[in-house]
Amino acid sequence: MAQAKPAKSPEEVEDIILRRIFQVTLGPGKDQANPPVYLEQTAAEVLSEGKPLLLSMKLMERVLIDRLSFTSPEAPFKYLMQCYGRAQEELRKIPNMKDKSLIGRMEEVVKQAKQFAISYSRIVLGNPEMFLQPAAGKVSLLDVFISAVSTGFDTFGGSSIPAITAPPGFLEDFFRDIDEDSLEPILKQLYEDLKLAMRKVASPLQSCQVPLRVLKSLIEIPACAKALVNHPSWIPRGDDVDGRTIEVESILGPFFHVSALPDHVIFTREEQDVGKQCFSNAETRRPADIASSFTSIKTVMHQMYEGLHYVLYALLKNSNTREKVLEYLGEVIKKNAARAQINVNPLKCASSGMFVSLSAVMLKLCEPFLDDPTKINLIDANYVLHNGRIDCRGLTAIHASSEEIATWVDSRNYARTEGYRQLQRQREEEERRALQSQGATSSGNNHASDSITPNTILRLSSDGRPKYSFVTECFFMTARILDLGLLKAVSEYQSLIQDLRRGQDALATLEAQHGQGAPPQLEQEITNAKAEIDRLSQQRFCYDAQIFRDVELLQQALSFYKLMLVWMVRIVGGFRMPLAAECPMEFASMPEHFVDDAMELLLFSSRIPKALDGVILDDFLNFIIMFMANPLYIKNPYLRAKMVDVLNAWMPEKSKSSAMATMFEGHPLALEYLVFNLMKLYVDIEFTGSHTQFYDKFNIRHHIAELLEYLWEVASHRNKWKEIAQTHEKGMYLNFLNFLVNDSIFLLDESFNVISQLKQMEAEMANTVEWEQRTQQERQERTRHFHQQEQFVRWDMTLANEDVGMLAYTSAEITAPFLLQEMVERVANMLNYFLSQLVGPQRKTLTIKDPEKYEFRPRKLLKQIVEIYVNLARGDKENVFPSAISSDGRSYKDELFSDAAEVLRKIGVGERIIQEFVDLGVKAKASASEAMDTEAMLGDIPDEFLDPIQCTLMKDPVILPSSKTTVDRPTIQRHLLSDATDPFNRSLLTPDMLIPNTELKARIEEFIRSKSSRN
Repeated sequence: MAQAKPAKSPEEVEDIILRRIFQVTLGPGKDQANPPVYLEQTAAEVLSEGKPLLLSMKLMERVLIDRLSFTSPEAPFKYLMQCYGRAQEELRKIPNMKDKSLIGRMEEVVKQAKQFAISYSRIVLGNPEMFLQPAAGKVSLLDVFISAVSTGFDTFGGSSIPAITAPPGFLEDFFRDIDEDSLEPILKQLYEDLKLAMRKVASPLQSCQVPLRVLKSLIEIPACAKALVNHPSWIPRGDDVDGRTIEVESILGPFFHVSALPDHVIFTREEQDVGKQCFSNAETRRPADIASSFTSIKTVMHQMYEGLHYVLYALLKNSNTREKVLEYLGEVIKKNAARAQINVNPLKCASSGMFVSLSAVMLKLCEPFLDDPTKINLIDANYVLHNGRIDCRGLTAIHASSEEIATWVDSRNYARTEGYRQLQRQREEEERRALQSQGATSSGNNHASDSITPNTILRLSSDGRPKYSFVTECFFMTARILDLGLLKAVSEYQSLIQDLRRGQDALATLEAQHGQGAPPQLEQEITNAKAEIDRLSQQRFCYDAQIFRDVELLQQALSFYKLMLVWMVRIVGGFRMPLAAECPMEFASMPEHFVDDAMELLLFSSRIPKALDGVILDDFLNFIIMFMANPLYIKNPYLRAKMVDVLNAWMPEKSKSSAMATMFEGHPLALEYLVFNLMKLYVDIEFTGSHTQFYDKFNIRHHIAELLEYLWEVASHRNKWKEIAQTHEKGMYLNFLNFLVNDSIFLLDESFNVISQLKQMEAEMANTVEWEQRTQQERQERTRHFHQQEQFVRWDMTLANEDVGMLAYTSAEITAPFLLQEMVERVANMLNYFLSQLVGPQRKTLTIKDPEKYEFRPRKLLKQIVEIYVNLARGDKENVFPSAISSDGRSYKDELFSDAAEVLRKIGVGERIIQEFVDLGVKAKASASEAMDTEAMLGDIPDEFLDPIQCTLMKDPVILPSSKTTVDRPTIQRHLLSDATDPFNRSLLTPDMLIPNTELKARIEEFIRSKSSRN
């Protein structure tokens, strides 16, 4: 029978457990396969002290220090984690020990071993130079976190995730009950490592989500969250810190940098270039591959947005970190203010990728108050008036100048600030008394608090700076970030599209030069042009992938701007018309880009399929109708014109949406004010103050004309139009009609001149013998000029067709304004000129190949001109139109009416129209004969009776108050329709300032009577 092994003493059991945990021994090792480390020096010290060579709780720390000082290929931190894991395993086995009396003692030993593993892990990470580190195989706390948050499918930095898994409970114990001084150097290095790791994978094509998961897990630990915002790299400091520095050097910067959008080549490694990796030579790729890339990029970016929102939201909820987060956002905005400029320095400003990501995250932070309309009352307009976290004072305001804002703010600040300080002192005194008395209540405080509103008292923080609610801070920061981010990216995309089109045009021009006489460098130029087009196409696809195919992002931004516009309307009293005569200073002081960005996003979203699906646009339409024609509220005419662009894009014909038709045709404000405001803006846009105002007005009026043409076809709007024409016959509507006539004359005249030039150039190029005799350069220049002129005439004819068309369809039902004395001759002269061009001798100069290509339809144009003649003749109750026609000494010839009638019959115009037109010609001829008789009767007319501008006999002379010049009333009234100045000295002049010259009028009438009696 075998002899039973003697029971081990508690000291021997303790030694065995600790040897297994720490993998060390004080005696020579017996396990040759996996020998423990023999701590010879510690063993000698123990022997010298007369103690047995057994590991114990008392020797544990000495043993651990000796082991960590031992030269080993294994990193100290990794070894300590393994010790912790082995201690966990021993702790699990202890309850199963045969000798139950040892359980309590052994549990205490193992727990102490765990604590030492944790404590020395902190020491090793906080003071890495204390113990020897291996040349290779170094392990950081970041490695542990990366391993903890990674899945089996993740790679990091182009390789698989290192298998450095922390034992269960290790990270929790590591951060439990640790003092800030010990934690500070550990986390300082951890966040620095995390930032560097993120830089390596700053592309949606790489494992950018792994570091983000680490960051998310860290901010869940209160001490780590606090350490993050107190890290030196949370907000880089220094005189040389700019926007790009914050993106590169701040801890969050590399996370926000992840983007598909193109960045400067200095900051983009080839493997991070999304355009090259996904969209190079896109025309040769399968559409399914391109679509797959779009989906992948959008998915990754949404995961990044969600993760970064989680991080910022968690930090903002924490009172210990909130202020630092707001400070970071404010600094990002401040250091990147130059992104608002047309040309952005990519070396000084953060990338568009960072700002688009930041835009998406800020929109998510706004969601709670976007979904709760009651929180709109928490937004304090004072934020833009006081230099708080972001300085809005340098931004262009909607209407007020910086001097006006400063004066207004200074005039009211003292009383408001002093009032709040007194209230603060009152509260402090009440709180002090409440503490002294257990029976005190807070009802007095509540009453005082209820009496304060953001719009009456300027709240101050302890350091005297203005203090605002989080909703206010988030609202205004989001507005600034969207302006510098998402909306700037939209602008960059539009410029990119223009560059791409120019490149394609240049390539087409180069390829057209193939053939005999082509310069030798042509092939290289074509190759370079194709490469540039491919580069630009790659960038375009990147914008498409991250922004313009992300309908969710666009709709979140639209929800934000809807709230913004509703809030701004509340400042002026709500959605009510008409607006007050004086613009509230709070509204006038708002940054102009608030409205401009809203309009730009609406305009762009209107061109993106499905971007407006489900979006309720009524509040946007309300805002546009209220302000687009009111320069007293929005000064910038181009901003008001952009509102028209938005409406134009919403037209049912362009949007292909029945919902748009319902909105235009049933919206209360639209039915009442839309037509009037469009006409008023048509007039106001004549003078924008820009050096390009003459050409700008045609583009703006083009969109207005398209809208008006659509609204004319809607019965309710057409009735309103006729009401406006009657109510404002000698006011706004007459101005509108005047500019419509002016534009028609200019555009058709320009078009006819250019068409004549094109006809001549066509003849030159058709003569192949003479054409080939010209030099290559001369032919190229001539061809380029020909194509430019083609573009000009196509655009001018498009606008002219709209204007003449509007004159035709409106004159069918509205004639009185056309026949006013200050307008009728102008209209008649226009019609006569067009008629002479289309049917007179010079019509041959307009016969050009393929006129339809230039939007030139002479038959339709002639028909419209004749319709206007006939429409006005039908409404001419005073018989003033025939004399106005015949008094035109430039273009009127009676035979033009018979010539035009022949053409009209050939093109199939109805006989009734033709006959009415011929009858009008007969009346005009009779009027011309009568005028000649009158002229002969009057003979020589005294100069003082002649209008100094027209040199015609005055009928209603008036004195101009400034220059004291006497002119005929119709003459000066025609002038004032286009220019509100005295034509003789350019001083201000309006119709109500004209002084009737009754004495001269009586003398003129007497002169006419005397001449008549003699004859």
